[in-house]
Amino acid sequence: TSEDIARKVADRLEEIVPQLPRKEIITESLENKGMIVLVDQIEEGIEIANQIAPEHLELLVKDESVISQIRNAGAIFVGQWSPEPAGDYFAGPNHILPTNGAAKYASALSVQDFQKHSSFIRYSKERIQKQGPMIAHFAELEELYAHAEAIKARF
Repeated sequence: TSEDIARKVADRLEEIVPQLPRKEIITESLENKGMIVLVDQIEEGIEIANQIAPEHLELLVKDESVISQIRNAGAIFVGQWSPEPAGDYFAGPNHILPTNGAAKYASALSVQDFQKHSSFIRYSKERIQKQGPMIAHFAELEELYAHAEAIKARF
């Protein structure tokens, strides 16, 4: 919501990018994916961020309670003292983040991605008798009639 901060960020980018060794790559990235979002109300910014689902999201907000409304971002950097490279190299989160809006359905790579998990399902006789008709109905809706029969055989 601050035109002053948005202008300062844009001015700094214009100043520093031409001096950097990878200026062509940076320029292309900024032209294709980079943006400074200026909104009238913070709620608009939150909605836009959740729609875009950026790999990196830097938030400079007075009221940090709004941060809990961010649902779709690979890594969220809060405040002027939390630049993106701190997260990439030192703060702890994984540097392998969802790109191209994938943060809508994916998280950063973690050890959990390399762990195997199994689900254990244990029904009682009473529970299968109560829920069985509904389960069989779902199976029949999917035309999985043998599934439905596996349920019906138990009550």
